[in-house]
Amino acid sequence: MDARSLKIAAAKVALDQVENGMRLGIGSGSTAEEFVQLLGEKVAEGFEVQGVPTSERTARLCLELGVPLFSLDELPQLDLTIDGADEVDPKLNLIKGGGGAHLREKIVAAASDRMIVIADESKLVDELGAFPLPIEVMPFGMTSTLIHIEALASGLGLAGDIVQRQRQRDERSEAYVTDGGHFILDASFGRIPDAEALANGLAAIPGVVEHGLFLNMATAAIIASPAGVRMLNA
Repeated sequence: MDARSLKIAAAKVALDQVENGMRLGIGSGSTAEEFVQLLGEKVAEGFEVQGVPTSERTARLCLELGVPLFSLDELPQLDLTIDGADEVDPKLNLIKGGGGAHLREKIVAAASDRMIVIADESKLVDELGAFPLPIEVMPFGMTSTLIHIEALASGLGLAGDIVQRQRQRDERSEAYVTDGGHFILDASFGRIPDAEALANGLAAIPGVVEHGLFLNMATAAIIASPAGVRMLNA
């Protein structure tokens, strides 16, 4: 099975967790988009759901497929969020934000009774950190914020490059800007032995808006491999 087939397999099992009439947080990223495609087909057959998207990209796809959307202010309490992840550890702690939507993803997940992660087996890791950790920061004073992040990392024994994310536009590189108008610093630590200490430290830095560590948030993970699909519970 190729990577897309695995994503579709995980998305199909996740769709079985969605009940008619649910208030549903709808995640972002390539695996979540496969879920949205399947959800759109089910909605077209008469299935009812109230969706809250975690990114502008997800919102556009939902609207194209006829999935009814609401803001989180309209539906401040959700039954379930289905989302992808860049890394999943044995305790279902996550790194998210490769697509730059982790701020909204975390807000939506926190508003949900349950969060189910869908991923292929390549996302399973023994310890978080191989995937660069996205840290969303205010453009104002970003250099100062970076200095504080580097000092925090050093104090926790973490090493690795911390670089501002760029995007290509019209054959030139420019700063990546999130849906919220912020910049992203990607921290390549390689391994994060104490993710909780790092998360707490980042939250205490004024210029940090949010980070991609999702700790104790996922209630289950649906993992697809060539051998089949399995569900891991927290």
